[in-house]
Amino acid sequence: MSEYILEMNDISKSFTGVKALSNVNFKVKKGEIHCLIGENGAGKSTLMKVLSGVYPYGTYEGDIVFEGDVQQFNKISDSVKTGIAIIYQELALFPDLTVYENIFAGNEVKRGGIIDWNQTIVEAKKMLGKVKLDVNPDTLIKDLGVGKRQLVEIAKALSKDVKLLILDEPTAALNEDDSENLLELLCELKKQGITCIMISHKLKEVISIADKATVLRDGQTVCTLDAAKGEISENIIIKNMVGREIDDIYPKRSTKTFGEKILELRNWSAFDPKVGRQVVKDINLHVKKGEIVGIAGLMGSGRTELALSIFGNAKSYKLEGDLVMNGTSVALKHPSDAIKAGIAYVTEDRKGDGLFLIQDIKNNISAANLNGISSNGILNDNEEIKIADHYKNSLYIKASSLEQVVGNLSGGNQQKVSLGKWLFVGPKLLILDEPTRGIDVGAKFEIYTVMNELIKEGMSIIMISSELGEVLGMSDRVYVMAQGEMKGELRIEEANQENIMQLATQ
Repeated sequence: MSEYILEMNDISKSFTGVKALSNVNFKVKKGEIHCLIGENGAGKSTLMKVLSGVYPYGTYEGDIVFEGDVQQFNKISDSVKTGIAIIYQELALFPDLTVYENIFAGNEVKRGGIIDWNQTIVEAKKMLGKVKLDVNPDTLIKDLGVGKRQLVEIAKALSKDVKLLILDEPTAALNEDDSENLLELLCELKKQGITCIMISHKLKEVISIADKATVLRDGQTVCTLDAAKGEISENIIIKNMVGREIDDIYPKRSTKTFGEKILELRNWSAFDPKVGRQVVKDINLHVKKGEIVGIAGLMGSGRTELALSIFGNAKSYKLEGDLVMNGTSVALKHPSDAIKAGIAYVTEDRKGDGLFLIQDIKNNISAANLNGISSNGILNDNEEIKIADHYKNSLYIKASSLEQVVGNLSGGNQQKVSLGKWLFVGPKLLILDEPTRGIDVGAKFEIYTVMNELIKEGMSIIMISSELGEVLGMSDRVYVMAQGEMKGELRIEEANQENIMQLATQ
């Protein structure tokens, strides 16, 4: 019998004439953790949707061989019956049902055709034990954090006697502790004989956990790397992902010239009446023209709340203190006031708050500045196309046309559309909240390059980021927040991961 539990041979898949996969070959050995990596739009998720039956037999070319047998999955339930389970980044749980109801949803424990709820709870406890999740099975899903919900999803998969577990960006929404726990669990499942395929943009995770790693680029298989041969390293992965070596993912600026202060906060505080507490406390900071100021801190430290309080107080906080623009104290009572003052904010939640996913690229780019494409109150379609085409080219947005629906773009290209939308308003100060979250290394490099170009043109940037490497690699100065307070300011020459974390945990 073959040593491979899965063989996907010469898989090709097209959408309305556009080839998403072209003769992809992908093999996974039994009992290994195999990472599937590549830039956004490389075809990773499409390949897994072919495997899981989302794209049924007959809609693609090539063969799926599972445990030695050629498969013809016509729907997701067909792949589930063979022992294949896939967990997507957007978890498929019912928030108002209990943990045990979710684990056995559609797979209920029955006796005589009637659901045996007592036995269901007993079996649910066994599954929770396997994933090392200590929660009451009666707990509602909506009362659990994201990390625990992820484990419930895995428990649900294990309840169906899974042989091959596929995880699509499983740690994208998790904090460091939850991410580490999840990776440890995958190693434990490997010991139990369960094979795992993991899609991930986080190269450190891939390096730490993968036995093998297959790289896709432009819908084709580039290579399969073997950890046992020392082939899974950051440089090798990046070179194969993007087709070129990126010696320094954080591009350096040739010169750094700073002008006058463009923004200054003096004793700035924000009280959120919805939660009944101050979310920003007595902040003092400034940003100079042509400067990238990084804001670091742990989740819940108040970084996003600070950004929203600056950007026209979008959440209706009760504000105290002074916001000074170009030496003049101003009151920005609405995001439209902030835009007029020259401030733009690229949200951390591009899908929820940043974009109209059912509209096309040109509609999204023009959305924040309709006056810029209007004359006498009438929209100029030709001008909209011209503007959108400019940002598509300057921001390296990969799309079939300006009419492509934004929801169908990869995460990196969605982020570029969101960036283009706010650049079109012509800001002097651009606030970037987690600008590279959930995007691949190639798209990150392109966004960093754009940031440097904007700074060169005289713009200023506040960058909020949870990636310390990003903060250190791109910032000129770093502010560190914790519990809504500013815990310190560091010149980039003196900043390092250790002293940032020391301030962030005060």
